[in-house]
Order: sequence, then structure tokens, then C-alpha cells
Amino acid sequence: MDVYIVSTAMTRFGKLADLSIKDMVRTVVQDTLEDANAATGDLDAVYFANTAQGYMEGQTFIRGQIALRPLGIQGIPIVNIENACASGTTALHQAMQHIRSGAGDTVLAVGAEKLFNRDKGKMFSLFDSGWDIETVEQNKRQLLPLGDGIDPPPGTISDKPYSVFMDVYAAFARFHMREFGTTQRQIAAVSAKNHRHSVENDKAQYRDPMTTDEVLAAPPISYPLTLPMCAPISDGAAAAIVCNRAGLRKLGIARDRTIAIRSCVIQTGVERDPAEYGKHISALGARAAYEAAGIGPEDVSVAEVHDATAVGEIIQSENLQFFAFGDGGPAAERGETELGGRIPINPSGGLESKGHPIAATGLGQIHELVTQLRGEAGPRQVEGARVAVAENGGGLYGTEEAVAAVTLLSK
Repeated sequence: MDVYIVSTAMTRFGKLADLSIKDMVRTVVQDTLEDANAATGDLDAVYFANTAQGYMEGQTFIRGQIALRPLGIQGIPIVNIENACASGTTALHQAMQHIRSGAGDTVLAVGAEKLFNRDKGKMFSLFDSGWDIETVEQNKRQLLPLGDGIDPPPGTISDKPYSVFMDVYAAFARFHMREFGTTQRQIAAVSAKNHRHSVENDKAQYRDPMTTDEVLAAPPISYPLTLPMCAPISDGAAAAIVCNRAGLRKLGIARDRTIAIRSCVIQTGVERDPAEYGKHISALGARAAYEAAGIGPEDVSVAEVHDATAVGEIIQSENLQFFAFGDGGPAAERGETELGGRIPINPSGGLESKGHPIAATGLGQIHELVTQLRGEAGPRQVEGARVAVAENGGGLYGTEEAVAAVTLLSK
């Protein structure tokens, strides 16, 4: 059964101190309904993604029901989704499956997150649940040595507190450097490109352009990562409405603004050696998504990938088969992933600049790609965009993410 995205919306991502979860959900749902010329009564179900409200605020249960009832959304299934940083795309995946099952014609997927807190320790400790909490020392022994063989130069490790996951991401980066000759400058080129892209995105958390040299000169986090190479802590919400053809008819949606979901794959990993690059969780997910959609990486016009750190974009550009393993860094440095390049990646600014409100991130990617495929992205528009892919990962298990989502969209 064909499934279409008929509308999307997102709030600005950033430090939204004056807005609650309910405030952000109200805004994004109203904007999504308006974009579809729909009302709450047109919805057959809602999938609501959130990861942190239980930990940050104590609202452990029924988060979606509480956020949505004030909007008049009632009497229909509301399903709460938590799947780490892939929660938003998982909500979209479940909305698509709801329609394909025949249970409804029009379904809303929402992701919302309130992460900022005056207690920085609480913000950082939130992420401790992103791996097996019973085996923390074992996790470190498995992941941190991936960076062995590349010694951090003096002064390249921050003495300020930050999440241990930054050390893990740095180990991933040093592994890539050791295996393929990737350089810190190539990683910085990715970050600089994303900060330039975000200048034209009024929903982005950071909108100041940066050069590669400025990224390299920024405060260190964990070598080779500097501060602008890392996604910030963010608040925000994003949403999408999906329909089948019956839903399109009911809403009177013009087909020229509908975007087809060609495939949406939720992937978990397999036991592998770190050097078995082709078995990476996102590489497996990409192959499954391309096969299900009947298209290949050569058909893709634009991509949004999960750059929790800048090296993540390099790794995912290879997993998505845009470049051979090891070629992602040089390609980024050559400008192949810039707007106007061979395969523009993260025209939104990516997580590094647009922001990373965990459960809203995946749907924020979808919003950007729908905007691109509609030709409505303004100065950051990818010319002639017809096929788009989003890669959205979360958590850690073994030597990679615990979950990955790959979504292919087309006009």
C-alpha cells in the first residue's frame, strides 16, 4: 500500500526556556494540521515520541495523551514511542505501518523533547541510559580502545565535564583516522559546511557561519572533536502527517505537494568485528531500504544524516553508499557534500547546527527533506531534488549504534 507524507512542521530547535513540552507540541501539531488543511478530527491515530520527559520532569507514563488531549485529540489510539535518538523516525515508521495494516487512513507522528535544565549534571547523566547500564565499565573497555593508535596531542581534551559518549564518538573518529587516513581537517570541513548550511535555516539552533580553520581553533572536547563538531543539547518538536490514497481524498490534498515514503527501515545491529564495515548497522539498514524502494544511492538527490558529531556524517555517508569506505572524509573536504556538490548532505545544518532534541531529531530530518522535495527550501534548496534519504541512529550496543532508521522519500 502506498503511503504519503502530506504535511510536516517543526519548531525552532534550541534552548527554549519559556516553552514546555505541551507548548511545543501545540505549535507543531497546529502547524502540521494547517499545512495539510486538516483538523484533529481527521486523524485516525497518533504516534508520540519522547525520550527524556520521565527523567527530566517525572512524567514517566502517558506523555502523548497528556500533551495531545488539550488540543482536542481524543478517542483515537495514541501510542508512546521511545527508541533513543531514533524515536522520531520510529514514530513515523509506526504511523506508516498503522496505515499499511488498514487500521487507518490518516496518522500523525510527533516527536518532542525538553532537554535543557539548569542542572547540567542532570542533563549529561540523561545520556547514561543510551547503553547497557549494567555493564558500563565493560562498555568502555569495548568502545574506547577503538581509538588506540592515534594519540591525542597535548591540550586537545577538555578539562570541563561532558558526557562519556563524547569520548566514545572521539574513539570512533580516531578509529576512522587510523583505518583510512581520515584527518582532523576533513572532519572539521564537515562541521564548517554544516554551520554554513544552517545560516539559511531559521529553525536552526546555531546560524553563524564557520570556516574549517575556525572549527579547528574552537575549544576542544575530545580529540579530534572540537566544540562545533558536536551536536548541542536542544529543545524542540517536529511532526508529520501520513496518509494513504483514501486519506488524500478525504483531506482533498493536492498530489503535487505529497511526498511518497518509498521505504522506512528500522534496523538493529549484529555481532561484528569493527573492521567489518559492510556489516555496520546503518550499512545494513541502507541496503534494506534501497532494496525495498527499488532505487539505489546513485538516485539520491539530498540526504540528512545523524551527525551527533561531525565524523558521524563521514561514516554515514559511506554507509549510505555515497562514497567507498574511507572516502567520505576526502569527499567532504573536496566539497562534494556541500549545497551545489555531487550529493548535498545536511542542508538543514545537521544535528551540529540545527540542533538535536533527541525524539524530535528524526522528524526534523523528515521535515527538511519534505521541504527540499517540495522545492520550498529557499536559499538552501537542492536544485532538482527528487529522491531523498534520512539516516537516524541512536544509543550504543557493541561497537556501534543500538538502532538505526533509514527512510527514502521521493516526489
